Amino acid sequence: MTVTFADLTTMRVGGPIGRLMVAETSAQAVEAAREADAAGDPLLVMGGGSNLVVGDTGWEGTVIRMASGEFDVAGDRVVAAAGVDWDRLVRASIEAGLAGLEALSGIPGSVGGTPVQNVGAFGTLTSDLLESISVYDRETRTVDRWTPDRCGFGSHRQSVFKHSDRWLVLEVTFRLRRGSQSKPIEYAELAHKLGIEVAGTAPVTDVREAVMALRRNKRMVLDPDDHDTWSVGSFFINPVLAEVPVRASECPQYFDIKGTKLSAGWLIHRAGFPPGYGTQWGNGAVALSSRHALAVTNRGGATTADIMKFAAHIREGVEACFDIRLGPECDLVNCSF
Repeated sequence: MTVTFADLTTMRVGGPIGRLMVAETSAQAVEAAREADAAGDPLLVMGGGSNLVVGDTGWEGTVIRMASGEFDVAGDRVVAAAGVDWDRLVRASIEAGLAGLEALSGIPGSVGGTPVQNVGAFGTLTSDLLESISVYDRETRTVDRWTPDRCGFGSHRQSVFKHSDRWLVLEVTFRLRRGSQSKPIEYAELAHKLGIEVAGTAPVTDVREAVMALRRNKRMVLDPDDHDTWSVGSFFINPVLAEVPVRASECPQYFDIKGTKLSAGWLIHRAGFPPGYGTQWGNGAVALSSRHALAVTNRGGATTADIMKFAAHIREGVEACFDIRLGPECDLVNCSF
């Protein structure tokens, strides 16, 4: 039976996989990568498939699916293999009496993807808590341990891993804080849900529950029966600009080391694409989430080509309205828009 990316990704699109290797340990992942490289076989590494869209032609080479499930909590450190389910790790850290990851509750995917995307939510970034990463370098054929300064973190959702297939993330170590209270909550939406003032703190268990409730309300917690979750979460990245166009001056703005970060969701909505837009567009197989404008969703039976055509339609509308060209936050392989 042919395995396809539609079987393994949260967007549920994508063509066949030439050769699938499921790595249940870091050693198996390294061995599979070395074997593929020695054979000159194109290599793609994936975890939970929550941030990946692959073309309808699929991938003719080798795909390594990181499925290692081991992690350890010792003192204020959490060490996890790349294939560990992310929310499982967040929950375990809280149950062990550690604070730090609670605002990242409910994010789909695996641990190995968090430093790649520098995953963040509600004011917490992976890079804030990262102590080290175990990395396999395909060029030198060696495994090394990196500190965060080597990872190229900085601007929104960036790292040296994001646009390079040279390195495989094998294991991630987080340095957390022992305690039951969160750091100050700076996001008004979360503070309101918790019933506290902005910059107030709350028990980490309450923060987790509030974050999960907010994500469920926006259909951002995976549910196989809910087409609003057949997505990669935020499809479009929040643009970071050296200068904000006059027509976008009312858009919410945030500081970034490379300029000003704007809200892609606001731009999309104000350009005439509200939540739920798309059900009457094209063949109806693709639409924005009914709860927020950042998620492009598969309504059932969509192809990657359908997704790309719809994404291009949204991008062109935003550009015409605001002189801002949106790009993808997810990884696109053998497809583009």
